[in-house]
Amino acid sequence: MDTTPTPHTPYGTPDAPRLAVRGEAHLEVDPEIARIGITVNARGTDRRDALHDLTRRNTTALDLIKSYGDTVEKLETGAFSITPELTRHGRAERVRAYHGRVHITAELTDFTALGELTTRLADLDLTRVEGPWWALRPDSPTHRRARQQAVREAVQRAREYAEALDTRLAALIELADLDAENTPAHGYGGPAGAMRSVAYGGATDMPAEAAPLDLEPQRQHVYAQVNARFTMQPPRLHP
Repeated sequence: MDTTPTPHTPYGTPDAPRLAVRGEAHLEVDPEIARIGITVNARGTDRRDALHDLTRRNTTALDLIKSYGDTVEKLETGAFSITPELTRHGRAERVRAYHGRVHITAELTDFTALGELTTRLADLDLTRVEGPWWALRPDSPTHRRARQQAVREAVQRAREYAEALDTRLAALIELADLDAENTPAHGYGGPAGAMRSVAYGGATDMPAEAAPLDLEPQRQHVYAQVNARFTMQPPRLHP
Protein backbone atom coordinates (compact mmCIF):
# COMPACT_ATOMS: atom_id res chain seq x y z
CA MET A 1 0.00 0.00 0.00
CA ASP A 2 1.40 3.38 -1.01
CA THR A 3 1.58 5.70 2.02
CA THR A 4 3.32 8.58 0.24
CA PRO A 5 1.52 11.80 1.24
CA THR A 6 -0.19 13.73 -1.50
CA PRO A 7 1.79 16.92 -2.24
CA HIS A 8 0.12 20.20 -1.33
CA THR A 9 -0.78 22.17 -4.44
CA PRO A 10 -2.04 25.59 -3.38
CA TYR A 11 -2.28 26.74 -6.99
CA GLY A 12 -4.04 23.68 -8.30
CA THR A 13 -3.02 21.39 -11.12
CA PRO A 14 -3.70 21.31 -14.85
CA ASP A 15 -6.38 18.72 -14.16
CA ALA A 16 -7.94 20.74 -11.33
CA PRO A 17 -7.14 24.45 -11.71
CA ARG A 18 -7.87 26.58 -8.66
CA LEU A 19 -9.76 29.82 -8.64
CA ALA A 20 -9.68 32.31 -5.73
CA VAL A 21 -12.18 35.17 -5.46
CA ARG A 22 -13.51 37.59 -2.88
CA GLY A 23 -17.18 38.24 -2.24
CA GLU A 24 -18.34 41.50 -0.70
CA ALA A 25 -21.63 42.93 0.52
CA HIS A 26 -22.69 46.34 1.79
CA LEU A 27 -26.15 46.95 3.22
CA GLU A 28 -27.54 50.28 4.39
CA VAL A 29 -30.45 49.90 6.82
CA ASP A 30 -32.34 51.75 9.53
CA PRO A 31 -31.08 51.37 13.12
CA GLU A 32 -32.89 49.10 15.53
CA ILE A 33 -31.86 50.62 18.86
CA ALA A 34 -30.53 53.91 20.19
CA ARG A 35 -28.42 54.39 23.30
CA ILE A 36 -28.22 57.54 25.40
CA GLY A 37 -26.02 58.41 28.35
CA ILE A 38 -27.40 60.34 31.32
CA THR A 39 -25.17 61.90 33.97
CA VAL A 40 -26.85 63.10 37.17
CA ASN A 41 -24.86 65.58 39.28
CA ALA A 42 -25.08 67.04 42.77
CA ARG A 43 -22.94 69.57 44.66
CA GLY A 44 -23.02 70.76 48.26
CA THR A 45 -20.85 71.90 51.14
CA ASP A 46 -22.09 69.04 53.29
CA ARG A 47 -21.29 65.50 52.22
CA ARG A 48 -24.59 64.02 53.35
CA ASP A 49 -26.60 66.78 51.73
CA ALA A 50 -24.76 66.25 48.43
CA LEU A 51 -25.37 62.50 48.67
CA HIS A 52 -29.03 63.05 49.48
CA ASP A 53 -29.50 65.38 46.49
CA LEU A 54 -27.71 62.92 44.22
CA THR A 55 -29.88 60.04 45.40
CA ARG A 56 -33.06 62.06 44.89
CA ARG A 57 -32.11 63.21 41.39
CA ASN A 58 -30.96 59.74 40.40
CA THR A 59 -34.31 58.30 41.53
CA THR A 60 -36.18 60.99 39.58
CA ALA A 61 -34.24 60.21 36.41
CA LEU A 62 -34.71 56.44 36.77
CA ASP A 63 -38.43 56.78 37.45
CA LEU A 64 -38.81 58.97 34.37
CA ILE A 65 -36.98 56.46 32.17
CA LYS A 66 -38.91 53.49 33.57
CA SER A 67 -42.21 55.28 32.91
CA TYR A 68 -41.67 54.58 29.20
CA GLY A 69 -42.14 50.85 29.81
CA ASP A 70 -41.19 48.41 27.06
CA THR A 71 -39.87 51.25 24.92
CA VAL A 72 -36.75 51.08 27.11
CA GLU A 73 -35.04 47.81 26.21
CA LYS A 74 -32.11 48.17 28.62
CA LEU A 75 -31.39 50.38 31.63
CA GLU A 76 -28.06 50.28 33.46
CA THR A 77 -26.36 52.31 36.18
CA GLY A 78 -22.65 52.79 35.62
CA ALA A 79 -20.10 54.83 37.56
CA PHE A 80 -21.02 56.49 40.87
CA SER A 81 -18.77 58.92 42.72
CA ILE A 82 -18.69 61.41 45.60
CA THR A 83 -15.58 63.58 45.37
CA PRO A 84 -14.41 66.19 47.89
CA GLU A 85 -13.15 69.51 46.54
CA LEU A 86 -10.35 70.95 48.67
CA THR A 87 -9.65 74.64 49.18
CA ARG A 88 -6.96 76.00 46.92
CA HIS A 89 -5.13 78.04 49.52
CA GLY A 90 -3.71 77.24 52.92
CA ARG A 91 -1.82 74.27 54.23
CA ALA A 92 -4.76 72.65 55.99
CA GLU A 93 -6.77 70.13 54.01
CA ARG A 94 -10.19 71.71 54.15
CA VAL A 95 -13.10 70.52 52.08
CA ARG A 96 -14.75 73.29 50.12
CA ALA A 97 -17.55 71.22 48.59
CA TYR A 98 -18.58 67.71 47.61
CA HIS A 99 -19.35 66.68 44.04
CA GLY A 100 -21.57 63.67 43.35
CA ARG A 101 -22.14 61.96 40.03
CA VAL A 102 -24.07 58.94 38.71
CA HIS A 103 -23.97 57.74 35.12
CA ILE A 104 -26.97 55.94 33.58
CA THR A 105 -27.25 54.24 30.19
CA ALA A 106 -30.55 53.56 28.46
CA GLU A 107 -31.36 51.76 25.21
CA LEU A 108 -34.62 52.50 23.40
CA THR A 109 -36.37 50.97 20.41
CA ASP A 110 -39.03 53.64 19.87
CA PHE A 111 -37.32 56.67 18.35
CA THR A 112 -40.34 58.94 18.73
CA ALA A 113 -40.33 58.28 22.47
CA LEU A 114 -36.56 58.77 22.42
CA GLY A 115 -36.88 62.42 21.42
CA GLU A 116 -39.45 63.07 24.14
CA LEU A 117 -37.51 61.26 26.86
CA THR A 118 -34.21 62.97 26.11
CA THR A 119 -35.87 66.37 26.26
CA ARG A 120 -37.53 65.61 29.59
CA LEU A 121 -34.27 64.25 31.02
CA ALA A 122 -32.34 67.31 29.87
CA ASP A 123 -34.98 69.45 31.61
CA LEU A 124 -34.03 67.98 35.01
CA ASP A 125 -31.72 69.86 37.37
CA LEU A 126 -27.99 69.20 37.00
CA THR A 127 -28.56 66.45 34.46
CA ARG A 128 -26.57 65.95 31.28
CA VAL A 129 -27.76 63.87 28.32
CA GLU A 130 -25.47 62.63 25.56
CA GLY A 131 -26.06 60.66 22.39
CA PRO A 132 -27.77 59.06 20.68
CA TRP A 133 -25.61 56.19 19.50
CA TRP A 134 -27.56 54.38 16.80
CA ALA A 135 -26.98 50.66 16.25
CA LEU A 136 -28.30 47.29 15.19
CA ARG A 137 -28.76 44.47 17.66
CA PRO A 138 -25.88 41.97 17.72
CA ASP A 139 -28.26 39.22 16.53
CA SER A 140 -29.90 41.39 13.87
CA PRO A 141 -30.87 39.40 10.73
CA THR A 142 -29.18 42.14 8.71
CA HIS A 143 -25.78 40.64 9.58
CA ARG A 144 -26.89 37.25 8.24
CA ARG A 145 -28.24 38.85 5.07
CA ALA A 146 -24.92 40.58 4.46
CA ARG A 147 -22.90 37.39 4.96
CA GLN A 148 -25.15 35.39 2.66
CA GLN A 149 -25.03 38.09 0.02
CA ALA A 150 -21.21 38.12 0.18
CA VAL A 151 -21.12 34.34 -0.36
CA ARG A 152 -23.51 34.55 -3.32
CA GLU A 153 -21.42 37.34 -4.80
CA ALA A 154 -18.25 35.23 -4.47
CA VAL A 155 -19.89 32.26 -6.22
CA GLN A 156 -21.23 34.49 -8.98
CA ARG A 157 -17.83 36.08 -9.52
CA ALA A 158 -16.13 32.68 -9.66
CA ARG A 159 -18.66 31.46 -12.22
CA GLU A 160 -18.02 34.50 -14.39
CA TYR A 161 -14.28 33.79 -14.37
CA ALA A 162 -14.91 30.17 -15.23
CA GLU A 163 -17.27 31.13 -18.07
CA ALA A 164 -14.60 33.44 -19.46
CA LEU A 165 -12.42 30.34 -19.81
CA ASP A 166 -15.28 28.38 -21.36
CA THR A 167 -15.46 25.99 -18.42
CA ARG A 168 -17.35 25.64 -15.14
CA LEU A 169 -16.73 25.29 -11.42
CA ALA A 170 -16.05 21.82 -10.05
CA ALA A 171 -15.90 22.10 -6.24
CA LEU A 172 -15.62 24.54 -3.36
CA ILE A 173 -12.27 24.19 -1.60
CA GLU A 174 -12.39 26.92 1.05
CA LEU A 175 -14.65 29.69 2.33
CA ALA A 176 -13.13 32.22 4.75
CA ASP A 177 -15.09 34.93 6.58
CA LEU A 178 -13.11 38.18 6.63
CA ASP A 179 -15.46 40.77 8.07
CA ALA A 180 -19.18 41.02 8.86
CA GLU A 181 -19.90 43.81 11.31
CA ASN A 182 -21.15 47.38 11.65
CA THR A 183 -18.82 50.19 10.83
CA PRO A 184 -17.43 51.49 14.16
CA ALA A 185 -18.66 55.00 13.55
CA HIS A 186 -22.28 54.14 14.40
CA GLY A 187 -22.19 50.89 16.34
CA TYR A 188 -22.04 52.38 19.83
CA GLY A 189 -19.01 54.23 18.65
CA GLY A 190 -18.88 57.99 18.36
CA PRO A 191 -22.13 59.84 19.02
CA ALA A 192 -24.09 61.42 16.22
CA GLY A 193 -23.74 64.76 17.97
CA ALA A 194 -24.44 65.56 21.61
CA MET A 195 -28.04 66.15 22.51
CA ARG A 196 -29.34 69.02 24.54
CA SER A 197 -27.78 69.01 27.99
CA VAL A 198 -28.21 70.85 31.28
CA ALA A 199 -25.41 70.94 33.82
CA TYR A 200 -24.62 72.89 37.00
CA GLY A 201 -27.46 75.32 36.78
CA GLY A 202 -30.61 73.35 36.29
CA ALA A 203 -33.35 74.35 33.90
CA THR A 204 -34.54 77.57 35.48
CA ASP A 205 -34.82 79.37 32.13
CA MET A 206 -36.74 76.59 30.39
CA PRO A 207 -40.51 76.58 29.85
CA ALA A 208 -42.73 74.38 31.98
CA GLU A 209 -42.62 71.64 29.33
CA ALA A 210 -39.84 71.68 26.76
CA ALA A 211 -40.72 70.66 23.21
CA PRO A 212 -39.56 67.13 22.31
CA LEU A 213 -36.46 66.85 20.17
CA ASP A 214 -37.02 65.76 16.58
CA LEU A 215 -34.37 63.06 16.09
CA GLU A 216 -33.57 61.61 12.68
CA PRO A 217 -32.26 58.01 12.98
CA GLN A 218 -28.86 57.52 11.39
CA ARG A 219 -28.63 54.81 8.73
CA GLN A 220 -26.40 51.86 9.58
CA HIS A 221 -23.82 50.38 7.22
CA VAL A 222 -23.23 46.65 7.45
CA TYR A 223 -20.33 45.03 5.60
CA ALA A 224 -19.38 41.42 4.94
CA GLN A 225 -16.43 39.94 3.07
CA VAL A 226 -15.47 36.35 2.27
CA ASN A 227 -12.62 34.68 0.44
CA ALA A 228 -13.62 31.64 -1.58
CA ARG A 229 -11.47 29.09 -3.42
CA PHE A 230 -12.82 26.71 -6.03
CA THR A 231 -11.54 24.11 -8.46
CA MET A 232 -12.59 24.28 -12.09
CA GLN A 233 -13.00 21.78 -14.86
CA PRO A 234 -9.86 21.97 -17.02
CA PRO A 235 -10.47 24.70 -19.62
CA ARG A 236 -9.69 24.10 -23.26
CA LEU A 237 -7.27 26.86 -24.07
CA HIS A 238 -7.07 27.38 -27.82
CA PRO A 239 -3.95 28.89 -29.35
